[in-house]
Amino acid sequence: MRIIILRLGHRIQRDQRITTHVALTARALGAEGMLLDSDDSGIEKSLEEASGRWGGSFYVRRIASWKSEIKKWKEAGGKVLHLTMYGVNLPDAIPQIVADAGNLMIVVGAEKVPPEMYELADWNVAVGNQPHSEVAALAIVLDRIKAAEGKDALRTQFTGGEIEIVPKKRGKEVISK
Repeated sequence: MRIIILRLGHRIQRDQRITTHVALTARALGAEGMLLDSDDSGIEKSLEEASGRWGGSFYVRRIASWKSEIKKWKEAGGKVLHLTMYGVNLPDAIPQIVADAGNLMIVVGAEKVPPEMYELADWNVAVGNQPHSEVAALAIVLDRIKAAEGKDALRTQFTGGEIEIVPKKRGKEVISK
């Protein structure tokens, strides 16, 4: 399944760190890229540097209209999952998501999400129906989707990087390529 993230409502002064973490989590757990509803070039640059250093082809693309991006995605046959604490709980939604979504856009809101988003989404999904971190919610969703596909999101492979961590029981080892 092809997965991209749409970060909706990013506020440059307030959300820079958390949006960077949304993108890094998406990258590490196998998403293809992130559309950013903002004119914040810093996030784009930061993730370009991370992909160059750690490998992979994850991208961040700034967009002008989140609604038109969703409409284009859906017209091309893609499905949209909106992460919200008000949605159907993830375990109840996973079977249908994996069965129906060849291409999946996961919407991760920053500020109050416009009511229209709830209507545009194919699935409004909660990771528990309690407030918590959107980074945690995204990580759990990506891990569960990959697991339902028979893949392990925590073992995503990245090519072309400058460095690589060698997993160790104790200590640290980093290979420079």
